[in-house]
Amino acid sequence: MTFILSAAQGCLASCSRPTQQKPAVAMLSQLRFSGVPAAGRSPVMQQSFLGGASNVASLCRSPQQIRRKSILTQAKIGDSLEEFLVDATSDTKLRQCLMSLSEATRTIAFKVRTASCGATACVNTFGDEQLAVDLLADKLLFEALKYSGVCKYACSEEVPEPVDLQGDGFSVAFDPLDGSSIVDTNFSVGTIFGIWPGDKLKGILGSDQAASGMGIYGPRTIFCIALKDAPGCHEFLLQDDGKWIHVKETHEIGEGKMFSPGNLRATFDNPQYEHLLSHYIGEKYTLRYTGGMVPDVFQIIVKEKGVFTNVTSPSTKAKLRILFEVAPLGLLIEKAGGESSCDGQCKSALDIPINEYDQRTQICYGSKAEVRRFEEYLYGESPRFSEQEANV
Repeated sequence: MTFILSAAQGCLASCSRPTQQKPAVAMLSQLRFSGVPAAGRSPVMQQSFLGGASNVASLCRSPQQIRRKSILTQAKIGDSLEEFLVDATSDTKLRQCLMSLSEATRTIAFKVRTASCGATACVNTFGDEQLAVDLLADKLLFEALKYSGVCKYACSEEVPEPVDLQGDGFSVAFDPLDGSSIVDTNFSVGTIFGIWPGDKLKGILGSDQAASGMGIYGPRTIFCIALKDAPGCHEFLLQDDGKWIHVKETHEIGEGKMFSPGNLRATFDNPQYEHLLSHYIGEKYTLRYTGGMVPDVFQIIVKEKGVFTNVTSPSTKAKLRILFEVAPLGLLIEKAGGESSCDGQCKSALDIPINEYDQRTQICYGSKAEVRRFEEYLYGESPRFSEQEANV
């Protein structure tokens, strides 16, 4: 275990030196994943991360074949993550922070995929007991941010008090592995992060974020990000050669009958929530719910439709933290063209002051019409959307 973590620390350290950055697969070989060649050894066929042959083109056509300009961002589908960030922001420190987080995401994807995990620990292919996978993910993210040199403070659900990483530029809050309790069932899980400028993670708003994102670890490994000053929500797919390729951007979330109802136990003593779910069922919405917040929210961006709800009641208290989960996902959804409703105040998740690291809330994400419906059922009114219509 000491060797593996030391090697991970070494590979993540390289992300702070962009001009000397090693190919991702070469870095991962330090973790004793055998059978993975260096990037570019074969132009067509390369060893997959699982050790078998895989045609890269079958996962994503070559950038030259699918490269096209976005009308709004000038980003190109098929660009690498590095190329996209150069076009999306002139802030070199923000680019470095996001690249460091992408390196950690890549390594976490390997650990999730290759470790046999129980409730308290994971076992590698050699039978050695390691940290529980969520704790390992937490450690990797802290190390990546430290070596980036651009992160002053970071905190996580596992370490909720900010840790001084002695960098300069940003502070980052993250949930290292949302859905860790369903890793052993082989459901998709993910990482959530929010990046705030400066050195504060309290007394801030979600709208202050410079960027946010999530890593999704499933049949595909995805790095999904949104930047405050760039339009859209952007999806990057991890290739067999270790590169992140821009495969999708989302600017609009429309109408569609797909719902993900979290915390169903709240319907026992929250009649408003029960009535809302009865509406979904009566209107023959399609149920799409895994119990992991990352895939359940990410599908709204991918499908460009749907609604996610997690509602409280007198007997079921709020579990979702604004700093680590709700605000970062709120930026992703709203940059994708959707809306959010947070904290029972008929306000966006980006407009709720974050005054405590452990501040919790109920939440709804989805299209404008679905979030308005949520507020009308839960609170009897939706004043901000009514005002928007009145001003049209």
